Amino acid sequence: VYDCIGPLADHLQRLLGYSDTQLGTLNAIYSFPNIFLVLIGGLLTDRFGAGRLMLWTSMICFAGALLTAISGNFAVMAAGRLLFGIGAETMIVAATVALGLWFLGRSLALAMALNLSLGRAGSYAADVSPVWAKGAYDAGWQDPLWIAAAFAFAAMLASIGYWAIERRAGNQTAAPTSAPAEKIVWRDVLSFDRSYWYVLALCVTFYSVILPFRSTFAIKYFQHAHGLSLDAASIMNSYVFLAAVFVSPVFGLIADRFGWRASLMILGSFLLPLTFLLLGIGQAQLWTVTVLVGISFSLVPAILWPSVAHVVAPARLGTAFGLMTMIQNIGLTFSNLAAGWLNDAASAGAENPAGYQPMLWYFGVLALVGVIFAVLLRQRELGPHGHGLESPEARIHAILR
Repeated sequence: VYDCIGPLADHLQRLLGYSDTQLGTLNAIYSFPNIFLVLIGGLLTDRFGAGRLMLWTSMICFAGALLTAISGNFAVMAAGRLLFGIGAETMIVAATVALGLWFLGRSLALAMALNLSLGRAGSYAADVSPVWAKGAYDAGWQDPLWIAAAFAFAAMLASIGYWAIERRAGNQTAAPTSAPAEKIVWRDVLSFDRSYWYVLALCVTFYSVILPFRSTFAIKYFQHAHGLSLDAASIMNSYVFLAAVFVSPVFGLIADRFGWRASLMILGSFLLPLTFLLLGIGQAQLWTVTVLVGISFSLVPAILWPSVAHVVAPARLGTAFGLMTMIQNIGLTFSNLAAGWLNDAASAGAENPAGYQPMLWYFGVLALVGVIFAVLLRQRELGPHGHGLESPEARIHAILR
């Protein structure tokens, strides 16, 4: 549902007259409420449990998807994306916490990587939707958004199913809990270890590059700068997520078996600035760029998210994931708006493909900053205050407390 804007970008410009800034706003406004709300959502997840939060927020997501599809008026569509964002990021936090509690200490990286793979499969389906839902795209801009709303409804049904499973497990005293429900303690937000802050900083910079480019502007960029059709550009962009569907679990297995978590994050994050350097100087075939981004997007998230569970106590996972997602959404909000503004300022488009250069260099520099945080994380983990992220037996913080 989140990725429905990218394949529709050209339609929204041609049929509704949207600018690049407005296109960026449709994804930025998704992230904006989570600057404030997702941390509260993480704290509420710690307080009330993952199942309840997933159920409540999935209902909000469905309502937002419906509102997005109902009108071509920009204000109405933006309101729908805003409502969808209010629910979606907290739902993701709750789902991640659920995985962290169910699989803590036993194949956690693999479990989270499989979760990422399923999410990437959905994004892949969105990217190639101009192919498998060609009739909907031929009919205009609205039918593809109704399809996205149908997927939001399916997510709500899945959340109801998980809530029922969690309730049944709780009744049988087998629910995945790490500690009794705690009161919300705001000072917890500032008391995490330095390793957590490096992971958070890498998360923000990495996602602030890859999601605004891939989910908002890449398809339009491939059409205008490389002369691809909508179908061809969508398929090319989809290969990034298609690779992640199959490769992310492999990297999760490697982390569980051998460790090397910080080192792998350095490798994965380094591929991203290399990608934009090649695009910026015009010396790369699109398939090369797709391979590099695909490996990076398969590797970094598969290692990054489970690493949080190794450096934060289980009873505070909701707060940790909520804070991380909150700061991530600050980055996504700014980055979507900045990229759209750069494109408009440089008059980027089919008649002026060189106008995309400022956007490419912006993403490249930001990606390079992410590499620096990955290096700092590895240095911290190899020192006396490390949590064993480089070893197979990563230390579970709470067990040793």
